[in-house]
Amino acid sequence: MRTIKTLLAGVLLAVSTPGCAAVPSPDAPPLEGTAWVLTELPGRTLHGDPPATLRFEDGKAGGHDGCNRYTVRFATRGPAIDMSMPGASTQMACPPEVMQQAQAYMAALNGAKSYRVVDGRLQILGGDGQPLATFAPQSTELAGTSWRATGINNGKGAVASLVKDSTVTLAFGADGRASGSAGCNNFTSAYEYGAPQLTFKAAAATRKMCADEGVMEQEQAFLKALESVAIARMEGNRLELRRADGALAASFVREQTK
Repeated sequence: MRTIKTLLAGVLLAVSTPGCAAVPSPDAPPLEGTAWVLTELPGRTLHGDPPATLRFEDGKAGGHDGCNRYTVRFATRGPAIDMSMPGASTQMACPPEVMQQAQAYMAALNGAKSYRVVDGRLQILGGDGQPLATFAPQSTELAGTSWRATGINNGKGAVASLVKDSTVTLAFGADGRASGSAGCNNFTSAYEYGAPQLTFKAAAATRKMCADEGVMEQEQAFLKALESVAIARMEGNRLELRRADGALAASFVREQTK
C-alpha cells in the first residue's frame, strides 16, 4: 500500500514538473482553433482597414497586423501565454499611423503574459495583469455576406490581380445559393458550408461576350477556381477561398453595405 507521504510526493511532482499540462480555467479556455478581430489597443484610436486579426491554429498565432501578415508560435499553460518567440511577417509599407499601430499591436502580442475571455472577448494581458489588447470573436457566418475579388488563381500555378477596371463579386444567400458577377457575366451556384469547409456546384452564367482584353479569360479562371474551393477562411474584412491542398483559389474583401 502506498503511504500518504508517497501520494503527496506524487502530487507535488505533478504540480512542479515542467511540461505537465495545466487545466485551463473557465475564463481562459483553450485558444487552439479560435479566431479574433482586434477591437482595442489601450491608449490608441484604431486606424486603417482591414483591422488586425489573430488566429490560433496548429500551434501558431497569426493573422494581419493592419498592415502586414504575421505568424509566430504560441504556447499556453493554464492562463499563461507566450507569443514572444521570433516570428515572420510580410514587409509592406503602409501610412505612418497604420505602421505605428501595427508596431504597437505586435508589441502587445510579444509582451503577453496571460489571457482571459470576458463576456466573449479575448483579452491579452501584460505582466501587471492589465489588458494589452482586446479582441472580438471572428464571425464565420457566410450567409448574407457580399465580397469583391482581389485575386484569382489563374490555373497556371499563380494568383493574379484582377484585370484593370474589372470587378468580380460573390454574394452568399441564406438559401444556399451564391451569386455575383464573374467580370462579364452574372452567375449563380449552389454552395454547401460548414466552417471551414465550403464547396460550390458548377456555376450557371449568362452568355454575354465582353471585348475588354483579358476579361473573358479571367472570368473562366474565376468560375473554375470556385469549383476547386474546399475551405473558406475569414479574417476581419478579408475572405480567402482555398483548395483542399491549401492553395489559394481566390481572395476577397468585404463589400461595404450602403
